[in-house]
Amino acid sequence: MRSTIRHIVANTYKPLLEKYLSKTRIYKYEDIKLEVPPEVFHPGFFFSTQLLLNYIKQLPLQGKRFLEPGCGSGLISIYAAKKGAKVTATDINPIAIEFIKKNNKVNDTKLTIIQSDLFENIPEQIFDIIAINPPYYKKNPRSAKDHAWYCGENGEYFSSLFKGLNNYINHSSKIIMVSFEGCDMKMIESIADENGFYLDCILSKQNLLEKNFIYSIKKNLPEQFSA
Repeated sequence: MRSTIRHIVANTYKPLLEKYLSKTRIYKYEDIKLEVPPEVFHPGFFFSTQLLLNYIKQLPLQGKRFLEPGCGSGLISIYAAKKGAKVTATDINPIAIEFIKKNNKVNDTKLTIIQSDLFENIPEQIFDIIAINPPYYKKNPRSAKDHAWYCGENGEYFSSLFKGLNNYINHSSKIIMVSFEGCDMKMIESIADENGFYLDCILSKQNLLEKNFIYSIKKNLPEQFSA
């Protein structure tokens, strides 16, 4: 049944969506208004963003130091800022950065906005919450837009992610990542383990097309405490 639905979507809904997203669009969520260009991941049409945001809405955000690497349009960052978090929003895509600055101003929020390939340009500091909606597909990105979709043929994005995390967390930091069933989770878990982390699935959600997951990224226990 789900394969039939996927086939229908691929041949009907997807072409219409691609045409719709070929222009800059206005997207509204609660009291947030965003301008989303075609070069940036649109938060209204992809379930992963909504699932991650719904989870974050349950967290105490007031006064928390919050990082969203790969913030795209800025929906999650702006939501967190409106709830009192001290937010750093980053993206590798210069067009995303241009529009997150516009959206930050329109929504009267105070984001620290940095163009950065993951942690490359972020000053070392400790964050209370890091929220990650990563690129899922194993292919090398060829454009700035591609970085929202492709993690590299060998998961290079995840290698950089897990190598860099230690400089931005402490024992109480909460690291949250959304994923879906089409990801190579064995590869991601292996890269995490190589860098001293493990992934704990804390939520799963099924829709008509796919199953999505929220993972809590945690530090491996020292060997003497792992028994």
